Amino acid sequence: MKNGLFLPGSSLSESRKNTIPIHFVAAALRGAHARQVDIPAVLASAGIAPELLQVPQALVSTEQYTVFIQQLWLTMSDEFLGFSAAGPSKIGTFAMMCYTAIHAGTLQRALSRGMRFYGLISDAFRVTISRDDNRALLTFENLALDDPDHFLTECWLVIWHGFACWLINKRIPIIDAVFDYAEPPHAAEYRRMFYAQNTQFGGAAITLSFPASYLDLPVVQNEHTLKAFLKTSPADLLVKPKNDDSLTGHIRTMLRQRADYPEFEQVAAELYLTPQTLRRRLKDEGSSYQQIKDNLRRDTAVYFLSRPELSIDDIALQLGFSEPSAFHRAFKKWTGVTPGVYRQEKQGRGV
Repeated sequence: MKNGLFLPGSSLSESRKNTIPIHFVAAALRGAHARQVDIPAVLASAGIAPELLQVPQALVSTEQYTVFIQQLWLTMSDEFLGFSAAGPSKIGTFAMMCYTAIHAGTLQRALSRGMRFYGLISDAFRVTISRDDNRALLTFENLALDDPDHFLTECWLVIWHGFACWLINKRIPIIDAVFDYAEPPHAAEYRRMFYAQNTQFGGAAITLSFPASYLDLPVVQNEHTLKAFLKTSPADLLVKPKNDDSLTGHIRTMLRQRADYPEFEQVAAELYLTPQTLRRRLKDEGSSYQQIKDNLRRDTAVYFLSRPELSIDDIALQLGFSEPSAFHRAFKKWTGVTPGVYRQEKQGRGV
């Protein structure tokens, strides 16, 4: 197999597209089922074939997922997507919270103000921020969520973290991500959601910890930047790539900048590590070099299939497959459908 990666005329930023497991689409629809929402119409608006819900390994693009979540919010008129037994959260509630937070001065004041805002309007959940000398702790408490897949819990933790990063225009590294429920089947996705140094399930509470010094940083956003932010948020916060300080993330970034995939030993040498050390450290992160390469090919394939000027054979060749048939088999393994079917579904719905 060749190791080609980038297509003619593609830019580096275009190749940085990621994919979302179909699990998150199915989990988001739990509340919609109870509200008798026209689910096929919502899926169609995002170019997601309903059949994919029956394929556990299926994937959708980040663009599809963002449109899907936005359409689901609008259709249900509920930012809690039907998961709150305490009642819906009207569209625009998140925006109102943002307006109350941006004038707070420091990140700690902004988060505290935003969290108090939600505490006044909803009994669905409670979010608090606390600190000791060196560590800040964001705590999420489920008060009235009917959320068996923990979907809304995951979403709002990601949203609060992303919102905090946006307020100070800096990535806030998460030290520990602790959850009070058993490890879910999609636990591997938690690394991509939170990039925490440590992830623990079955804890006493749901918490994210990070260096307390970030709480003292000034809020740098204003009403002008907030208007641009709200055009796509909070849905965009669920899929917006975050800086990944892990070794896996570093290698993935290295490979994006190459015209081919170097041998494992070469990657180790460039990182000033022995192959044995690199292999062990990747294993500690639940990853491997082969998995990093496969995931990058998968995400790049999903993105470039949305470009009609590129033939499937050309995409297969540039992704490093010596035969189109090998690409077809790999893509079906990744997503549950063939490249041709995926392209037809996406283009047929104008996404």
